[in-house]
Amino acid sequence: MTDTTRDRTAGAGADRVTAPEADWDTAPGLLDGAMKLTLGPEDCDLAYWITSVAQGTLRDRGVTGHHEDAGVPELLTRPGPLNEALTLEFGFRSVAEEIATRLLGHYVARAPGIPEMEFYATQMIDEARHSRVFRNHLVELGRPAATLLRDIDEMAADYRRRVLRPVEEFTLEVIRDEGDFLGGVAVFAIVIEGVLAPAAELSERKWTPLSPATGEISRGTAIDEIRHLTVASTILRDRLREHPEERQRVLDVIGRGVRLWDEIPDREFVIHREELFQEGMEEHADLIGDHEIWPGVRMLDTTAEQRYAMAERWTDEMAETRMAYMELPVDVLTGGPGRSA
Repeated sequence: MTDTTRDRTAGAGADRVTAPEADWDTAPGLLDGAMKLTLGPEDCDLAYWITSVAQGTLRDRGVTGHHEDAGVPELLTRPGPLNEALTLEFGFRSVAEEIATRLLGHYVARAPGIPEMEFYATQMIDEARHSRVFRNHLVELGRPAATLLRDIDEMAADYRRRVLRPVEEFTLEVIRDEGDFLGGVAVFAIVIEGVLAPAAELSERKWTPLSPATGEISRGTAIDEIRHLTVASTILRDRLREHPEERQRVLDVIGRGVRLWDEIPDREFVIHREELFQEGMEEHADLIGDHEIWPGVRMLDTTAEQRYAMAERWTDEMAETRMAYMELPVDVLTGGPGRSA
């Protein structure tokens, strides 16, 4: 458990102190937080969410996901590769978060105890908020609000069918049809969040030097994802310590999920966006300057392929760290002996 400070409400008007991992200024980056922090459902209950998230992380950022002083530069609202890259990225992410929100209703219903129920109820709200701020940011980029939902549905139709639907159906099979809460937690923590989180980290690093508003939206969602990943990992670790007989079933679910993700053609969608970003980045090199996308490497010196490869590397490193924390064999992620046939 981290050194968080709980809601100090001994008397009316008592000061509230935001937990450091949820504080805008002190929260770690997504990768560091997801790999190093330890949080459980008892730490991140409903009271925590109200005080440290709604009144902490989101203070002055609750409507748009960014502070009103963090603007969208005019260059991003003009038709061109940067506008198209960001529109595709946030449009697709808004659909993914919408699906996650709907899936999480099953986690609330299946939760074995109150701490787990409260945590997944707050994660459901988090994902709904993410979908909303990604979606509405497109209006700030120039998309008409009146047709926004229809435009996103049309834009993301192929992505939804080929990438998101197989993951959605698999998750429903585990959590709804099989009634496997612990397996469902593994699906979200290792397969869904575990694969998508590094892309979210890359998003924050890419857009921050170009658009303060976009960077803040990515920062706020990353702070939430740290909590989702770490709490889910603790739920799995603690349950498997108490019920080691469930270990192989969870490994089987993780193995099924990893195999599924290996078959999904997400790369072509990500690379297309990165190539558009590359073109726009080079057009506006003067704004980016010496900004480092990771230590010692200027963003201007990277290619679409290199950024994608780094996100994949982050995926592997984060998954291995979380698996070790859960006391599960890392080789299950690559089809090794930990995965049953």
